[in-house]
Amino acid sequence: MVNLTQPAMLCFGKVPDDPVFRHHFLEVTSHLQAYKEAFASEKVFGVLSETLYNLLQLDWEQREEEDNLLIERILMLVRNVLHVPADPNEEKKVDDDASVHDRVLWALHMSGFDDLVKFLASAQSEQQWSMHILEIISLMFRDQTPEALVSAGQARSSEEKQRDSLELEALRQREQAAKKSRTFQRGSRHSRFGGSYVIEGLKSIGDKDVIYHQKINDFKNYTHDSVKAVRRVPKRYRLAKDSNDKRRSALNVRLFLREFCLDFLENCYNSLMYLVKENLIREQTQQHDETYYLWALSFFMAFNRGNDFRADLVSETMSIRAFHFIEKNVTNYYEMMLTDRKEAVSWSRRMHLALKAYQELLLTVNEMDQSRDESIRQSANVVKSNIFYMMEYREIFVTLLRKFDETKQPQSYLKDLVETTHLFLRMLERFCKGRRNLMVQKKRVKRKKSKGVKKASVLEQSPEALSETWKIVEEELRATEFKLSSSLTENVVPFDATSETPLEEQRTEAMVRVQDALLHRLGPEALGLLRAAREVWPEGDVFGSLDVEPEEELELLKQILHANLPRSSPAEPAPEDEDGDGAEFEEEELETIHVSEAEFNFLDFIKRFAQPTIVRPYLHLLKTYSKNTPHTNHCIARMLHRVAVDLKMDALLFQLSVFHIFNKLLSDPAASAFTELVTFAKYVLRGFFKLVTQNDKAYIELLFWKNVGAVREITEGYTKDGVDKKPSWTEEEEEELRKLYEEHRDSDVPDIVEHILPLLSNSNRNRRHVVVQLVHMGLVGSTKELKKPKKGTGIVLWTEEQEEELQMLFEEFKDSDDVLGNIMAKITAKRSRARIVDKLLSLGLVSDRRELRKKRSRAAGTSGGGGKGKGKSSGRGMTEEEFLSQLAGGEEDDGEGSDREDEDESSEESDEEEGEDQGQDQYNGSVLRNTVDIVTSAKRADVSAAARALRQEGMSGPILWLQNCLNKTANYREEDVMSQPVPLVPLTEENEEAMENRSFQKLLKRLGLRAPADEQESFWRIPAKITPPQLRAAAASLSPSEDHSDGAEEEGQGPSGSSETRDQNQGKSSEQRSQALRALLLERKRKHHSTEDAAPDSNPGPLEEQNGTSEKPQVKSSSKKRRVLDDDDDEDKENEDDSATPMTVDASAEVDSDREDLSAPLKRRRKMVIDDDDDE
Repeated sequence: MVNLTQPAMLCFGKVPDDPVFRHHFLEVTSHLQAYKEAFASEKVFGVLSETLYNLLQLDWEQREEEDNLLIERILMLVRNVLHVPADPNEEKKVDDDASVHDRVLWALHMSGFDDLVKFLASAQSEQQWSMHILEIISLMFRDQTPEALVSAGQARSSEEKQRDSLELEALRQREQAAKKSRTFQRGSRHSRFGGSYVIEGLKSIGDKDVIYHQKINDFKNYTHDSVKAVRRVPKRYRLAKDSNDKRRSALNVRLFLREFCLDFLENCYNSLMYLVKENLIREQTQQHDETYYLWALSFFMAFNRGNDFRADLVSETMSIRAFHFIEKNVTNYYEMMLTDRKEAVSWSRRMHLALKAYQELLLTVNEMDQSRDESIRQSANVVKSNIFYMMEYREIFVTLLRKFDETKQPQSYLKDLVETTHLFLRMLERFCKGRRNLMVQKKRVKRKKSKGVKKASVLEQSPEALSETWKIVEEELRATEFKLSSSLTENVVPFDATSETPLEEQRTEAMVRVQDALLHRLGPEALGLLRAAREVWPEGDVFGSLDVEPEEELELLKQILHANLPRSSPAEPAPEDEDGDGAEFEEEELETIHVSEAEFNFLDFIKRFAQPTIVRPYLHLLKTYSKNTPHTNHCIARMLHRVAVDLKMDALLFQLSVFHIFNKLLSDPAASAFTELVTFAKYVLRGFFKLVTQNDKAYIELLFWKNVGAVREITEGYTKDGVDKKPSWTEEEEEELRKLYEEHRDSDVPDIVEHILPLLSNSNRNRRHVVVQLVHMGLVGSTKELKKPKKGTGIVLWTEEQEEELQMLFEEFKDSDDVLGNIMAKITAKRSRARIVDKLLSLGLVSDRRELRKKRSRAAGTSGGGGKGKGKSSGRGMTEEEFLSQLAGGEEDDGEGSDREDEDESSEESDEEEGEDQGQDQYNGSVLRNTVDIVTSAKRADVSAAARALRQEGMSGPILWLQNCLNKTANYREEDVMSQPVPLVPLTEENEEAMENRSFQKLLKRLGLRAPADEQESFWRIPAKITPPQLRAAAASLSPSEDHSDGAEEEGQGPSGSSETRDQNQGKSSEQRSQALRALLLERKRKHHSTEDAAPDSNPGPLEEQNGTSEKPQVKSSSKKRRVLDDDDDEDKENEDDSATPMTVDASAEVDSDREDLSAPLKRRRKMVIDDDDDE
């Protein structure tokens, strides 16, 4: 049965043109109509409903493939029956009478099949039938309108009564006027004695006037065309027909459909429309299935709007995504209507559906804007802000009106387009009134002309011109020392791998391209192309051998320049290329869209509609004003009012066809029903007759459509040819210009025209006036000689002296923070930053552009009070006491500064400090080295604390992964001499989440790792300047055992113990440096105690130190660590003999601490702490 009820249009594809196939098509259609009448039975649909109900009762586990096929076939059978068109010859029934389609719907309702349809539309487990359900629903409401269903079973509203009364009044007036005219047409004499008359001024076939033999009261309607045969209009010029298949069904059918709409909106609409939209986006549907989605959107949103509007019932389709989806489909339908001309009518219908959906979205937004709920009004405001901001949503109406074609698009489409445009402009005007400055998106298309299409072929040149060209190219190549920039070497492609041209022919074309570059005096480009072609075609040494010398390359280029190479003859241009179509095609491939923001002006936007191509569709719809609804006539009058009154361009409507419509309107007996149109017509006519008194050519202008420029000329006056185009020069002004030009011609002025302009007596002259007059007077040959120089240095080639100067400046400033800035400030020949960077790269002075970036200066030493602004050399000029106090305070603040300081930069600063202080004594040098050790120790403590905090947050896995990466990188860098930055690539989801955690990123910064420098980098990197010992030290600081031991010692020993542990957690080299510092601190403390007459045996132990600290809160925290170190050093000094042995053993055990993994000797460090405690 599914196959027997297939739609005839689906079987034949279209209505056949062949008579035989057309007969078959009509026969199949008649059979289908008979099937549909047979299906209008409750018993048939009862069987289908019961079978479908039993199948839907089965769970998915119990359902077999045959059950799913049977469900699909039942749905397709119902779809096919509902799709059968009505027979216009049989169903000649009026509204409110039951048709065959109504009887099928009633049988469907009585059998309960409509409830099964609603269940399938709302059930989550039956989502695969969504498209079938939507097709069935659309066919059920095929003959209905939302307004008719909303008003079903309800009393007529006051608006409906008023509208009906106006229509009835207009019909009554027309009837009375026709009766009156018939009365006047009756002659007083008998028809047999009508008489014969001569109509003066109306010529007949000859030179005499027309002789009129009919009644005299009707002679005004006489025309020569009355007896002519009506000319047949070609099919391609016929107006598109409307498909008026809407009718009012029986009341019981409308009531049941109304209840169906209410239930569907309440339970099914949002879920079903979401599923259908997803299927359409993923292209899981059949072709043109989006039309069902567009119909459902417009129908049910219109029903919801008319029946106690609720925004939550249609929330799925009330979004910016819906606007974008519809706008994209409108654009696609319009393009297909132009390309697929055979099916243009079908594409036009789909375009009409999309326009109706767009109109309904705007109406729903407008309804939301008038809601009493504040949240709904805010949602509407958000939607309006988006659609008014985007350029596509604003320009769509201008485009559709301009491209309207009455032969393909019916008048109903034009009516909806005019009403939608009116609604959009009204909403936009209201939106702009409440805002002073409205910023909207603005897109501008820039077209770049390709260099390859400027000249079709290279002209033959003389030997003298070739010699001059070669001289210039040779000088340019020798100036660059045959070195090419990276842009030339990377972007040159000598052949096209996707082309069907053989490689041999492409080799010849590559040779021709080299010659063309030489003829255009592009030496570096020609050399780059030659080298690229040599790599592609090394055989035969056609482009030179692989080890060719620069001088040999130069000789090869010279031979190519003077060679007579075979060139492919260019194709003859087509005739339409003369109009520039071919050039436009080339430019379209290179066009770029620039998006920017601009302030929106509503009046400027209305000016877009002041065009004949847009006004003409409005006038086409105005011709049927008597059949239009009052709202449609209001939309037409409002748009014409905006153009004629708001823009003051009423002359745009001074056209004969417009006046013909106005004449018909004013002479209409029912003109009182169209007061708005009559008032506007009188305003336009009044303006025209007022213009006639000023412009005697206004009557001729009625024959033509006018643009903005023609309107201005009609109203303000015509401009004569040659007037105001070329300003006149008097003899005195010409003599003045000649003297100024001859005076400054030989001067070194860069732009003589700009120099002359302020010296002229007439200040109204501009550059173009002066240049044209100089050419006219013969002082210069052409305007090209006086072209305005381009901004920039104009220097392209580098001389040997300039290259040497650049090398000297680079050597001088290569260690500074801003290498490029210092070079640009000192260089003699001023050049742009990009040219200097390219030259440094070509000379090999730098290998990467990033080496020339400005370095961020960081403070090496920061004190707790006012020492934060001091640089690396802040240690110079200090006393030792100041240096030590700053060192003690610097340890306290190191935790805060380590978040911003990289480990590799601190190591660089320490190296620079050591280099700067080489001239000082050995004592100060050891102090500076010990400073680095203490800072590193404090930083490791901060790293351990941060790692411990992250472990408590559950990031033990990422920290272990980071530790392994650091150790592996250290091993690789010990094996390889050259070290490169190593990216940290997280391969697990846990590590990826950790890399995005801000606390984990702070830990990476403390370790000295570098964040992504720009958008081209995605991962953190281990800098190349971090040495393997530093990497192992960083990895050791992340160890959980070290964290635990540090924490235990901090709890047990207090400040003294923690200070000892941080000092002893360094390697052997760190311990030796710290011993020197302890000796210095001990000596200072003894001097301090001797000056204060303090007791020598007053050094407290660890517990006493804690008590003493708590009893003296006034002591600064910045000197707390120094006091602890002093106490420890005193103890070490007193017990020197006892503690010498373990220290010596530990030092000998770590002779080569730089090569040892610092994460290993944890037990040894713990042993050192125990030994020191025993010594105490």
